[in-house]
Amino acid sequence: LDVAIIGVSGRYPNARTLKEYWENLKGGVDCISEIPKSRWDHDKYFDQERGKAGKSYSKWGGFVEGVEEFDPLFFNISPKEAQGMDPQERLFLQCAYAALEDAGYTRESLAGQVGVFVGAMYQEYQLYGAQALTQGQGYALSSMASSIANRVSYFCNFQGPSLAVDTMCSSSLTALHLAAQSLARGECEVALAGGVNVSVHPNKYLLLSQGQFVSSEGLCRSFGEGGDGYVPGEGVGAVLLKPLAKAVQDGDQIHGVIKASALNHGGKTNGYTVPNPNAQAQVISQALRQSGVDAREVSYVEAHGTGTALGDPIEIAGLSKAYGEQTQDRQYCAIGSAKSNIGHCESAAGMAGLSKVLLQMKHGQLVPSLHSEKLNGNIDFEGTPFVVQRELKAWVRPVVDKAGVKREVARTAGLSSFGAGGANAHVVVQEYVDTGKRVPIEVSERHPVVIVLSARDEERLRERAQQLLEALEGFGQDDLADIAYTLQVGREAMAHRMACMVSSIDQLRTLLQ
Repeated sequence: LDVAIIGVSGRYPNARTLKEYWENLKGGVDCISEIPKSRWDHDKYFDQERGKAGKSYSKWGGFVEGVEEFDPLFFNISPKEAQGMDPQERLFLQCAYAALEDAGYTRESLAGQVGVFVGAMYQEYQLYGAQALTQGQGYALSSMASSIANRVSYFCNFQGPSLAVDTMCSSSLTALHLAAQSLARGECEVALAGGVNVSVHPNKYLLLSQGQFVSSEGLCRSFGEGGDGYVPGEGVGAVLLKPLAKAVQDGDQIHGVIKASALNHGGKTNGYTVPNPNAQAQVISQALRQSGVDAREVSYVEAHGTGTALGDPIEIAGLSKAYGEQTQDRQYCAIGSAKSNIGHCESAAGMAGLSKVLLQMKHGQLVPSLHSEKLNGNIDFEGTPFVVQRELKAWVRPVVDKAGVKREVARTAGLSSFGAGGANAHVVVQEYVDTGKRVPIEVSERHPVVIVLSARDEERLRERAQQLLEALEGFGQDDLADIAYTLQVGREAMAHRMACMVSSIDQLRTLLQ
């Protein structure tokens, strides 16, 4: 079953919106910083010498801004209850709502058989409650992964499957796979899938340092020389999914198409956290077979790419084995990893990678993968189908030979996430090429449209007007009727409203300024 991605939202380090995320990716921005003092005082725990008990040799990561910001009353939650909620639950609720808005749907228009599937890994917020109890302060904090999904279903009145899944770093792609399977089985008509990951307690850094998993320099060198560990990153992302045929029938916007996805486990290896290249090859091969897409047609791979001396060569070996089953061509497929920009978002890493793929498809560009000026010497890229993408360039649709006939094919990407415990996931994503000739609705002085905005209060209404003004940068006159329609039926009506009748997009811009 081909599944359409009809809505997408996300927040990542140094990017409150996907637009800001794209600018950072396109500009090759390294979004890693020292741990903010607002999280904890890392000076108390940092020691550059490895192996010291109670110390972390890492003080770097990718951090989402405004983790503490939340309007509980907007979501019908009391302020007291909100204080006890895990920040991951609050963030995903906000992100899920944004994904609905991006798709042009309201809670009421979707309510019913909608599934919610979310990947979540760390539940450390409750450690602050445990610490408080030891100090004689009698309060407890909630940190239940299931509530991250259930809260969305409750607020939106969704009655399809609602669950959280933890497969470590492959959690959000596993959630995506389960959502697609649920759609295929008819368990739900629409599905919301995503992942969330926030670093709220020093325990995480102490744990990763104890196992010597983290980078000692704060750089994620995906496929680059000198990587000695990964850099933790934060993120939250969500996509709204619908069977492709139904999405086309409903006239939905389509960001991309999930052609297939697959899961497996590496079984027993030389160590619990040691990847199995054969298992990685198998999960990639399975996804390719199910997608019906030939490996030669895949022109980009968003890799797991943690930037470790051991993991990266194993990943390339697995990819090369899978692709080698279908083609012997070399150096034709670009490869990169968003982790080089924002760190490893762990249970949200798959969403960060998927968002990057969709943004590259939208803009027709491949962005640079950072810190790979000198490639990992343990990888012979010339003997593989892959070339590390180290500069911004056009993503040209490949021309392939099919039964002796050369033809241009759609932009297609592979996307991998591999959990430290051996749980692997791979997804094949393809751009949607609309072959229908859609006639735009005429908007003129004789046939104007009504633009409607609403918010809970006057301040937020002004903010919504500013957001619309910024969003108009990517639209033209032919889009005005669609904008008006979405604002009228794809947004919830709130107490404070404004409406204006316009005949041109320039007129709308002037009114909003």
